[in-house]
Amino acid sequence: MTAILLAFSLGATGCNKGDDGPTAPSGPPPAGSTIRYTPVGASDVTGVGSSVLCLPFVVDCPNGTGYAFVAARQLRAQNYTVIVTNHGIPSAVISRAFQDLGQQYGKEIVGNFIEQQMPFVPADSTLVTIFAGVNDVNVISAALAGGAGSGDRNAFIDQQVRNFGSDYTTLLSGIRSVAGSARVIVLNLPNVAGMPFRARSPLPERQAAQRASVSMTTTVINSLPNVAVVDLMCDARMYQPSIYSSDGLHPNDSGYAIIADEIVKAVTLSSYPAPKSSCAQMTLVP
Repeated sequence: MTAILLAFSLGATGCNKGDDGPTAPSGPPPAGSTIRYTPVGASDVTGVGSSVLCLPFVVDCPNGTGYAFVAARQLRAQNYTVIVTNHGIPSAVISRAFQDLGQQYGKEIVGNFIEQQMPFVPADSTLVTIFAGVNDVNVISAALAGGAGSGDRNAFIDQQVRNFGSDYTTLLSGIRSVAGSARVIVLNLPNVAGMPFRARSPLPERQAAQRASVSMTTTVINSLPNVAVVDLMCDARMYQPSIYSSDGLHPNDSGYAIIADEIVKAVTLSSYPAPKSSCAQMTLVP
């Protein structure tokens, strides 16, 4: 978020569309096996907002309280050997286009997933999680505040969502080309308009954040092929102020623990539920 966001979607699990194809994810790892886990994301991966941060591109962080390291400890408690390589870059967005757009409108963005993370996913990764989109929604909001889309705000948002979808396809294809055997778990977005940091935003800003984040979740992330999707959008817990740090954007230890629990379920269950196609959380703002 930065926004570094909460960079976490799992479409349905290994039994989803096209599971027999070459891009289908592997099933749950055998009991007692080694999991080489590469989380791709932003400040969420490093654990910003939690009590113990972990530096990017460091192999393992035993006491980290971000979701990746909490999930790793839970998996170790189930007798897996887990090696985590932290690929999170605080403030990162999905692509160079979103990075440039954000910088144009005053956002401090130091990198993007496609250029700074995707090429460096270890080839022997057996588990990859992707959490992308919150920072990108905040870039769209900054652009609108700076005058972009003045002729038609909704058309501008919708075009950026289409761009995000194209970028996500590039990201996912690139990761699969590097680590073709990895089980891929993606996290969809909560409704950003309902996150605590947006509570006092003017109504048009909240409406724009809702339109962008709900569309990214429903038209892009939830329909990705051969992934498991962690459904943050329709998880009522993701809208409780008590699970966020003081900035209202990044989770605290409790929030990261919720995400970690879902990742562990997505890793170990042979059938993880598909994300909901609709829920009350998609229409928080009139």
